[in-house]
Amino acid sequence: MKKELLEVGYAVPRQDARAKVTGEEKYALDHYPENLLWAGAKRAGVAHGRILEIDFAAAEALPGVFAVLTRKDVPGTNRQGIVHKDQPVLAGERVRHRGDPVALVLAENREVLAQALSLIRVEIEPLPAVFDPEEALKPDAPRIHERGNLLLHAKIEKGKAEEAFSECAVVVVETFEAPCQEHCFLETENGVAWQEPDGKIVMIVSTQAPFRDRFEIAHALGLEAGSIRIISPYLGGAFGGKDGATVQCLLALAALHAQGRPVKMWWEREESFAAGYKRHAARMYYRAGARADGTLHALQCRLYYDSGAYAHLGGEVLELGMEHAGGPYRIPHTDIEGWCVYTNNPIGGAMRGFGVCQVSFAFERVMDLLAAKLGLDPLDFRLKNALQRGDRNCTGVTLVHSTGIVPCLEALKRHALWTGREKWKLSAGPFKKRGAGLAAVFNAMGYGRGLPDSAVAKVEFTPEGRFRIYSGVPDMGQGNATAFLQIAGEILCQDASRLELIQPDTERCLPAGSSSAGRTTYTFGNALIRACREMKAKLCHRAALVLMADEERGFALLPGKVRHLPSGRDVDLDFLARLLPEADRSSVGQTVMPVSQDVPDTGKGFIIGFPHVFFSYAAHLAYVEIDELTGKIEVREYLAVTEGGRVINPQGFEQQVHGAVAQGIGYALMEQVALDQGQILNPNFADYLLPTSLDVPDIVSVSVETVEPTGPFGMKGIGEVGANAPVPAIAGAVEDAIGVRLTRSPFTGGRVLSMLEETP
Repeated sequence: MKKELLEVGYAVPRQDARAKVTGEEKYALDHYPENLLWAGAKRAGVAHGRILEIDFAAAEALPGVFAVLTRKDVPGTNRQGIVHKDQPVLAGERVRHRGDPVALVLAENREVLAQALSLIRVEIEPLPAVFDPEEALKPDAPRIHERGNLLLHAKIEKGKAEEAFSECAVVVVETFEAPCQEHCFLETENGVAWQEPDGKIVMIVSTQAPFRDRFEIAHALGLEAGSIRIISPYLGGAFGGKDGATVQCLLALAALHAQGRPVKMWWEREESFAAGYKRHAARMYYRAGARADGTLHALQCRLYYDSGAYAHLGGEVLELGMEHAGGPYRIPHTDIEGWCVYTNNPIGGAMRGFGVCQVSFAFERVMDLLAAKLGLDPLDFRLKNALQRGDRNCTGVTLVHSTGIVPCLEALKRHALWTGREKWKLSAGPFKKRGAGLAAVFNAMGYGRGLPDSAVAKVEFTPEGRFRIYSGVPDMGQGNATAFLQIAGEILCQDASRLELIQPDTERCLPAGSSSAGRTTYTFGNALIRACREMKAKLCHRAALVLMADEERGFALLPGKVRHLPSGRDVDLDFLARLLPEADRSSVGQTVMPVSQDVPDTGKGFIIGFPHVFFSYAAHLAYVEIDELTGKIEVREYLAVTEGGRVINPQGFEQQVHGAVAQGIGYALMEQVALDQGQILNPNFADYLLPTSLDVPDIVSVSVETVEPTGPFGMKGIGEVGANAPVPAIAGAVEDAIGVRLTRSPFTGGRVLSMLEETP
């Protein structure tokens, strides 16, 4: 039976699927070294306060407790964080949210660990707290950090927005609110660590950024980054919630005090809720205007993002929100201002959509409102104003790369789900109303200007005649590992039996950045192409020496062999594998993602990550049915049209779109971290609702292929863009059905019903 080659452009099944479903593949959670200790953190349980005393005598005396560590046991700065180092490994003087760790216990088993944690008594003097970002900016607000409560204030101005509003035929003003969202990955934050006899800390951990983790741990604990080894197996989900240290610094600290024994930390779901990162809650004030001919003319918005107790990536999340605040449209006059603010809420962090989900809700609903005031079809209104290559976006950056929102909207306009929407709406049953809603969205790729976005790939030709690919960027379930194998298979012309992928290990692999920002396959893929091409050339050259042929360019790398095309003679790869010396078996490729050279004058305030040069685009259509008796919204049909350059793997592409839409539906209809004075009221899956198969309809995914010349085989990343559209599309569909304008998510049945009752 002929083995199938791994080639670009074909629907290749996930190469890791069989090992995962059979349990052969080991996640970080599955590693249990011998002589294991368990580590756990005592959490503050107070939103804001001064630590007066930590009494751990009873816990320390408990049989089976190995050690109890507090702030005095932490070497180094005791401060972690990706950009801003403001989050303590163990709080020593103050706590700023209920999930702050104040002590770390090492015990022989989980039962003893739980008992020891319950015996620790922490005396905390409560301090005034603040839980609303706008309240936190007031002069008399409680001060959370020494420098104040403002993490970042930034402003973007293009043209003269205030004057331009007087030239508009229609203007809409609205306020939108989006809540915290929990990542809800199946594999919670966890890892295992130990210290080698030579002093090196080795860690197997569920992380999106193994190479960056070393520097975050080293800074916090006063170690050398080179003395830390991070191994990152496949992740059981992440969505941004494992971008940055979670258990890493605590595990490294534990390993330093474990006398060579391995230490495991595994957060239960409730602890993941309490201490893990969240999508930033946001409040958005929008004012937008258009001319009588339907041309967008002016935008003014004020954005407030709640960073919670620490910075994490809050400033960068706000920046991306501001960069996308005007949507994928031409707007000549913009005035965009944003604040990312410290509060005593749980910590805001990276999550799929990275600040864009929030503003997508606002700008797309504003587009619907403007279209209605102008009496225009909402799709035609979007097409009229959609960005095209060469236009300047809302921040003033010229789009010089592939720009696919117009073909997305045109494909949606031709689809039967759009053309048949009015007929479908009329077929609702008793006490039911139906509506259709549209959203056009985009999402930047990569870290953006100001932060090197690079990747290094290594390919090794083994003595067994296999090609081993060393990946430095984790696969958190999005399928980039399969894409890497396809890219290698395409260039090396081999089937899966000759290809092997090594998951990230900072000792074996080379730095390749984080698995985030829609940049994973783009950056590592480009680096891998270079490494594979070098390897291909090297093998053809060696074959030329074997065959004594001087026509090196007449050689082709084929499945299992190298052929000299003019003579038809072959050299088996197995033979070449035995021939090559060790020093000649590997090839390395490196790439750096381009950044925008068109940097607008935005004044002060920006840190890193602005502006971007690449964007993916999507147009979504949601069909909803509302029960007038309960207010419940049911999404009945869904269409997602996505432009992400050329598609490497259609199956993987569709899976990414489906997953993003499902997550977006949850954010629209039910997901919200309910907070009261910083305390999470729904800290587990008994109360935090997630969409099930009954809540997610069949999703029709349509790919609009363009070619991004700089991408590997013309591709762009699409892992995030699909999550941005469900909230505004569903909100638009609800208004289309029952005339209720939803400006605050999630759109629960109770919220819809109360608004229905208020409607005259």
